[in-house]
Amino acid sequence: MDKKVRVRFAPSPTGGLHLGGVRTALFNYLFAKKNNGTFVLRVEDTDQNRFVEGAEEYIVDCLNWCGITPDESPSNPGNYGPYRQSERKPSYRKFAEQLISDGYAYYAFDTPEDLEAKRKEIPNFQYGQTTRMQMRNSLTLTISEVEDLLAAKTPHVIRIKVPENEIVHFNDLIRGDVSFETSLVDDKVLLKADGMPTYHLAVVVDDKAMEITHAFRGEEWLPSAPTHILLWKYLGWETDMPQWAHLPLILKPDGHGKLSKRDGDRLGFPVYAMNWTDPTGNVTKGFKEMGFLPEAFVNMLALLGWNDGTDQELFSLKELEEKFSIERISKAGAKFDFEKAKWYNHEWIKVQSAERLAPSVTSELQKAGIEINDDAFLNTIIDLIKDRCTLLPDFVAQSGYFFTSPQAYDLAAVKPKWNEEKAAFFYAYAENLSLTDAVTAEEAFKALAAEKGFKPGELMLPFRIMLVGGKFGPGVFDIAILLGLEETKARIAKAVEAFKA
Repeated sequence: MDKKVRVRFAPSPTGGLHLGGVRTALFNYLFAKKNNGTFVLRVEDTDQNRFVEGAEEYIVDCLNWCGITPDESPSNPGNYGPYRQSERKPSYRKFAEQLISDGYAYYAFDTPEDLEAKRKEIPNFQYGQTTRMQMRNSLTLTISEVEDLLAAKTPHVIRIKVPENEIVHFNDLIRGDVSFETSLVDDKVLLKADGMPTYHLAVVVDDKAMEITHAFRGEEWLPSAPTHILLWKYLGWETDMPQWAHLPLILKPDGHGKLSKRDGDRLGFPVYAMNWTDPTGNVTKGFKEMGFLPEAFVNMLALLGWNDGTDQELFSLKELEEKFSIERISKAGAKFDFEKAKWYNHEWIKVQSAERLAPSVTSELQKAGIEINDDAFLNTIIDLIKDRCTLLPDFVAQSGYFFTSPQAYDLAAVKPKWNEEKAAFFYAYAENLSLTDAVTAEEAFKALAAEKGFKPGELMLPFRIMLVGGKFGPGVFDIAILLGLEETKARIAKAVEAFKA
């Protein structure tokens, strides 16, 4: 294309940001970056009945957490504003009236009661070619009747007049040639009674005004495509119409149907990027608060419906910017696998530096009542245990014992084979303990075990449980070195007494 690439993510501020929405934003962002284009955030807030205070700020926070930063947005406007549809309201009526003048749309004065009665009369009622002449609109009323109704400010909507027996087709960048019979398309409302546009009119007018070149959106919008393409044609803008790319659905784990918030609630995993508190105060948990790194979340999303043609699975955002291509987006839906999502997070935790992880780990420890006073000590611990952590809260269980002595022990793992001889061994070991380094400490442990007639394996598990409380953690002598001489001795003494009880 000769035009500079301009793409947009256009969410409605009505609730939590579903991971499918974040993926749409991500693919728009990656395409813009790959083509030296512009990524626009446009807030589609024309549905005032569903508008939720704070939802726009929440969407921005989610994108910022993911590192998907818009080049233009309500808070960072460019030359194509306003970036909220509600602030563009006057422009929509002008174009809706133009469509009426040109014979491509009409006023509809049907009341909610009229429409409900028609739905009862006609199963699966659609307001369109076969029913429009039975309704109360400017196609069935006289010009003077319409003028009187408009002068009296009678509530009305404006509907597109879909032509009969035509084929609307377009080239989808993912799906190839797509066609629709207009006989199956209803006369969508373009302008509501409150003067606000519906999505159908607004998306066309705004994409034209903002010079959008490519429109990425979910597959669920495919049935609306013929309405939008007709509007581009009827408004005389057909040559400026963006290229379409309808993204595959993100499916339930069993592959049957689109993944929903209800599925997440039912199966115990998040579907929102970040925690969302609805107007009633109910909180829906997000990936961020569950303990996902943004790098892992973005990596996981990118590979739901896209791959680079190799076996590579871990991609930084920078790598995705370089390797992304529309040609590698799948037509088929992508099953969401929460275990695979956790795998991504585990892999990303392993490759992060302690300094990168420290703020998040500190936050998790503070939630558990553990304060950090030594950053260098924390970084050493993070490097020691990060391979064992899948989610960020795992750092609490895997590192908490470095900061507080165990309050309970896995006695079931120790007591069946515990005896006075083992207690005597640990008293002797503690008395002569030297912790210059882990190798020397382990050698001394094994030497004393041989002297007392034990196999080292009989004593290693009790020693671990003395220091950490359970059967987990990194090398036990590495733990002892970090705890220090006095603390290790104290924990041995305390645990031996507990094992006796």
